[in-house]
Amino acid sequence: MKPLLLSITLLSTIQLFAQNLADKVTIRRTEYGVPHILGEDLKSVAFGLAYAEIEDRGEKVILPLLRSKGIIAKYTDIENVDVDLYSKLVLEHTRNTYHLLSQETKDILEGFAQGVNYYLEKYPEEFPEWYYQKFTAIDIAATSNRGGRPSPFSARDFLRKLEEEKELARQNDDVGSNVWAFAPERTKSGNAILMRNPHLSWSAGYYEAHITVPGKINFYGDFRIGGMFAIICGFNDNLGWSTTNNNPDLEEVYALKVDPDKPDHYLLDGGSFAINRKNVEVEFKNGEGTGLVTKEWLYTPFGPVIDRSNGFVYVVKTADWNNFQRGEQLVSMMLSKNLEEWKNAMRKRNISSSNYTYADDQGNIFYIWNASTPKLPHEFKGDTTAHVVTRSDEIWSNYQDFERIPQLLNPKGGYLQNSNDPFYLTNLQQPIPQEGQPNNYPEPRLRLRSQHSLDLINNDKKFSLEEVVDMKYSMKMPAADRLKDDLISLMENNSSDYAETASYLKAWNNTSSAESQGSVLFNEWFWYYRSLVGADSIYRDVWEWDNPMSTPMGINQPDSAMKALTMAIDTLERKYGDYKLAWGDVYRVRRGDVDVPVGGGSGTLGNFRVIYFGPEEEDNKRRVIGGDGWVFAVEFGKKIKAYSILAYGQSNNPESPHFDDQAQLFAENKMKKVAFSEKEIKKATLKQYQPGKEQ
Repeated sequence: MKPLLLSITLLSTIQLFAQNLADKVTIRRTEYGVPHILGEDLKSVAFGLAYAEIEDRGEKVILPLLRSKGIIAKYTDIENVDVDLYSKLVLEHTRNTYHLLSQETKDILEGFAQGVNYYLEKYPEEFPEWYYQKFTAIDIAATSNRGGRPSPFSARDFLRKLEEEKELARQNDDVGSNVWAFAPERTKSGNAILMRNPHLSWSAGYYEAHITVPGKINFYGDFRIGGMFAIICGFNDNLGWSTTNNNPDLEEVYALKVDPDKPDHYLLDGGSFAINRKNVEVEFKNGEGTGLVTKEWLYTPFGPVIDRSNGFVYVVKTADWNNFQRGEQLVSMMLSKNLEEWKNAMRKRNISSSNYTYADDQGNIFYIWNASTPKLPHEFKGDTTAHVVTRSDEIWSNYQDFERIPQLLNPKGGYLQNSNDPFYLTNLQQPIPQEGQPNNYPEPRLRLRSQHSLDLINNDKKFSLEEVVDMKYSMKMPAADRLKDDLISLMENNSSDYAETASYLKAWNNTSSAESQGSVLFNEWFWYYRSLVGADSIYRDVWEWDNPMSTPMGINQPDSAMKALTMAIDTLERKYGDYKLAWGDVYRVRRGDVDVPVGGGSGTLGNFRVIYFGPEEEDNKRRVIGGDGWVFAVEFGKKIKAYSILAYGQSNNPESPHFDDQAQLFAENKMKKVAFSEKEIKKATLKQYQPGKEQ
């Protein structure tokens, strides 16, 4: 057969295969545009998911896939070279390990790739020309394998970025999540309930969808835009789970002595070993032409080389580095039918971090501080200071045993909670002991957001699912309970000039509800005060393990507190003409045609309804840009019952009716009813079609 004819025949076969998958898929859109994707097998349902994602999110789906190929710089500029260099390493490793994946995982990845390709073929002018690549299952797998670690090509920045990540995680109480699980003894229905509440930027890319293959999978959850396996939380007919960030220590830096007699060799175990080298090549756009960058990647069997100086070769060994089977674990979790199957999936250890909180239809609730934390053969220094080693057994090689990871099953009090603090006080009635924990586990901590969470549920009340939804929207601002009285006393003792302001704050109900008066002033004061004294010097009495729910307490630096008050009043009067403002006068949900007041604020002040806002706009109002995003609450009975909200809508197209149709609901502290059963979906379906046949 002639080459041209062979190519045409091959192309026709690929197109026929894609069309065959499209014919096996039905997409049903219910109210608010949620896609319920029904497929005949795993490959076809993943095909439909990819197609629906691009319909709703367009280039947001394509860009991560282009990045996974390592070709962003080729079509943009040299600024993206480091990104592409790292991506090419990940892609190569993904290619080399792809054969290790289960057939189920491969089917999902291959179906998703075909769905992307099919959409691009159907709509050849919707995106820039360079978006029209042929994507493979390996490209899809690489999107989740890439992870968030700094690139080893930026060697001298590597440690600095790791340190910055740790410090950001320590100080920032907004970027994270809340989760609750209630045992049957704590619910009015006698069924377990799970509530998931993440806090990330509204550009993070949560995608609400439901995938069903009869007899195989029936999963409703979060599919991060641009791939199957970035972050998935959700539920099936039998069980569900949610994640909250836990920021474990996953890496150690080692210093290997250089061999004085051989260039770029290091000494270990009495021998001399060469640093491994790999050249990675990336094209970048340079005006009308292209440039070529070739960088050498240096690595050892223990991890990448990040520096060579002072007579040492510095290597970082991290649990994330060769972890290229994240999707494998998530597929097993989605297909699990009971707690033991789900725990067996978790034992794969392919997901290196995050708290996981679980509930099921058998009434189990379960928490695990999931972390691939190294077993250290040396002292833990708590930072990125290098350990000088001369033997390989001085370098960690195994994780802490799965059964030793902190976890709780069906604890006293019938509840579990996490708001990004360490595991110790996940349940106040059954604390996880400090004694005996590995020295590279975190110290106990319970910030105000976690205390707020516990205040709401550490009791003997029984809740309906609807009451859990209402309770999730608690507007209390706990920092006011700890600081406001001292601030008022300072005003009353300082000068009669503050009498009116003191009276105004006394009348405030210590919430960040949209209508609350006093919250704007207190919030403005708090951030000025924090900036003057520093994050670690706000409170007079610091947090104590023996008094975990009523510390920290009190103003630590009175003079700075009064200075901050003056600054806050002056700022508000200059911007708004008065400091007496309702929260919703300043803080808004603005999306599409929706412009309404909203309650909620920073987790640093203890808000459980975490929202963070962008910079002031022309009218000095501030719009939501992150915090509560995709939230769900689900009850596991004979029939699944659930509510959810995707605050920023199913579509990012301003012309779509699903761009802003959940914004008002979100601002009103409500959620939509989830259609999960076949009967519910059929009743709620507004549009039904097969990929490529929308009309």
